[in-house]
Amino acid sequence: MSNIPHEILVEFPEFADKISELKTNDAHFAKLYDEYYEVNKAIHLAETKIEPTDNFNMETMRKTRMNLKDTIYQMLKA
Repeated sequence: MSNIPHEILVEFPEFADKISELKTNDAHFAKLYDEYYEVNKAIHLAETKIEPTDNFNMETMRKTRMNLKDTIYQMLKA
């Protein structure tokens, strides 16, 4: 299990300019980006035992992060 945070800019460095543009100009993208940031932070805190959680909640958070990441990626490719 990795306890390295999966930041969007690290995951998609080739889209750094587009991420910045969309965060500024697209309210829907900005909302998804913020949601991803929050769930990613919660996962990282749980993985590092700063704010432990149960397995069910961890799985739910990881699925949420994955879905957000997929949606964000689709928006970046468009």
